[in-house]
Amino acid sequence: MEASTKQGNSLLHNKVYMRVYSAYATASFGDWFDSLAIQVLVGYRWQASPLMLALIPVAMALPTILLGSVAGVAADRLNKLKLMRVCDLLTAFLTVLLLFAPNMLWLLPMLALRSAISTLNVPAQQSLTRSIVREDQLLQASSLNGLVNQGSKIAGPLLGGLALTLLTPQWCILLNAIMRGGSYLLLLSVRNIHTEEGDVADASEERVPLRTMWKEGWRFMLGSRILLNMMLFGLSGALVIQVIDYQFTSLFRVFSPTGESVLGWMVAASGVGAVLIIVVLNKLSQAVSYTWRLGMGYVLIGVPVAGLGLLPPGASVVWVLVLGFVLGMGNGIFAVAFNYMLQKETPPHMTGRIFGIQNTVLSAVLVIAPLLGGLLVEFAGPARIFLIFGLLQAILGLIGLIFGRVLWRETKQVDVNTVEQASQIV
Repeated sequence: MEASTKQGNSLLHNKVYMRVYSAYATASFGDWFDSLAIQVLVGYRWQASPLMLALIPVAMALPTILLGSVAGVAADRLNKLKLMRVCDLLTAFLTVLLLFAPNMLWLLPMLALRSAISTLNVPAQQSLTRSIVREDQLLQASSLNGLVNQGSKIAGPLLGGLALTLLTPQWCILLNAIMRGGSYLLLLSVRNIHTEEGDVADASEERVPLRTMWKEGWRFMLGSRILLNMMLFGLSGALVIQVIDYQFTSLFRVFSPTGESVLGWMVAASGVGAVLIIVVLNKLSQAVSYTWRLGMGYVLIGVPVAGLGLLPPGASVVWVLVLGFVLGMGNGIFAVAFNYMLQKETPPHMTGRIFGIQNTVLSAVLVIAPLLGGLLVEFAGPARIFLIFGLLQAILGLIGLIFGRVLWRETKQVDVNTVEQASQIV
């Protein structure tokens, strides 16, 4: 492990991690500008139907489904730092091209292509973090990653909402391209990272076919009860919440037909709630059980979603902020615990593959759920659908609270050597 990682318990002393972390923060900040701008552009300016809004996450999910597992293998096998640099550069270029999209027929393929590039970036970033951070600092790293992801929800939508009142959504999209360029430059300042653990893995995996590595990742996950239950729980929650995730614009068009910035304010409030709860839980460390974190996370996501469905048109925007704040708390609690447990239960040389599988599985939901949500919203209206699926999410959280001790009880870790030997038989 790098010498810088041994200077105290704080990751602030790890110069390599802080540069990678800064690059990740810069990219995440730009992504939220971009996401908000696209939803406002399509929902308010182009007046797209709920079903057309649902096609946006579908276009972004398809590449991840097709390439997610392969991307995880690539992250474990290739130079992670170089892979992240290339992803940032290509993402910046494709984001600039989005500025010239005149309608949905052009926008959707461009979003799909950009998503294909990002598919490589997520497992590479997670795998790199696993390589440069000590075992006892993984929870802190997961919390910091969660903080930057949720913190960008505050500044991004706030500044994005301000920009949308003065400028066009295209300016927010352009800002994302600039941020990606900044992330690329930050990664250029990081020297190639070589760890003893990583060098051994690379030397042994150079002779292993990609197909074999891909099967090893799936076999390891299916053989680990904790990982499998985590994936199934995450998949169930994602299936419920993604039904309405891209229908907030449909809901707010009824709630506030001329208030393009309402979505930005709600996302910003969500970011505030997530950041505050992550800071609190990070100080509590292991004092709070994962059963409570995962189950209560889903409850705190579901209740405010149902509450948004009960808001009458013209209600005070304060209610949107309060419900968004609580929703963010739930999202922050769940996201940090979920990512930390995946990293903790996965050997370093398989981290990329496991996170690639996670992206594939959860992205499969983004094909089914948003289309279902678009059809349901067109048929029954956004308010009723938000109420129903918010309650379903809360019920799923209660199931996690009741049965979590059984689902995530510590078990003996799967023997990686046994997995690798078994894979040679297939």
